[in-house]
Amino acid sequence: MVAPAKKRHAILELARRAEELKFAGIACPSLGATMGLCVSLAHSTNEIKFWTSIQPIYYSHAIEMANTAAHIHEVSNGRFALGLGVSHGPVIDRLGATTATPLADIKNYLATMKAQERFSGDLPPIYLAALRNKMMHLASEISNGAIWANASRKSIAAQIALLPDSKRSNMFLANMIPTVISDDVEAARAIHRKTLVGYVTLPNYRNYWRACGYGEQMDAFEKILSESAKESRNTEIISAMDNEWLDDCTISGDVDTVRERLYGWSLIGVLPIAVMSSTSGGQAQAISQLFDAFS
Repeated sequence: MVAPAKKRHAILELARRAEELKFAGIACPSLGATMGLCVSLAHSTNEIKFWTSIQPIYYSHAIEMANTAAHIHEVSNGRFALGLGVSHGPVIDRLGATTATPLADIKNYLATMKAQERFSGDLPPIYLAALRNKMMHLASEISNGAIWANASRKSIAAQIALLPDSKRSNMFLANMIPTVISDDVEAARAIHRKTLVGYVTLPNYRNYWRACGYGEQMDAFEKILSESAKESRNTEIISAMDNEWLDDCTISGDVDTVRERLYGWSLIGVLPIAVMSSTSGGQAQAISQLFDAFS
């Protein structure tokens, strides 16, 4: 859930509804003051778990993050978890952050947080944004779990099988999946195409999808990025997205299809986080459709 300006009370009401319906948890993306939303969730709900998915480490100093995370952990009675990530190049550039490498930055950040624990109090479980194998392995070494976004359904089982059994059985594993419930599959796919345009422009995502077997699709994207005028790139990228790749990392369809696809992810051992959009309204409408599908 995202809590944008002027809609925060409405989002908290949806969170309470999710709790009533016994949903497994609430994932809070970095848009719209995630940590503030999690403070409110600690006080507005009583049983449901919630976590940031994902809070970029460059948004706040590790000491302040430790203090805030420990506070939410305590007042929520252990229902909160902190998902952290290094974000992407455009965000880092916009923030003017100084970076080393993603692996070194996240290791240093967590080390600073853990050193602060003697002052802040106990930290919540910490999950790391994972996409490729190095970050997934690091997550297994220094955190409590790994969270993907837009992961390949056909490839993720083989990826997590690379983890030692002792690690995999104790880790929180989840994937944020763009999801649209609609009888009009093409309309749903059109929304996903717009959602994924920004990710396609990121080299780390293209490298990930290439490793998942979508080399020709990535070649098509890279040709557009290198040869097309900036103002027309998004339109051309959307036109170049084939359904096989799109359907592998998103979910589109009627209620039964969506429920089946989400269940399929859980059978792999990965908690599916339905990142909802709708062909007929905004976030609240999309979340209400999800509630209806499982109530």
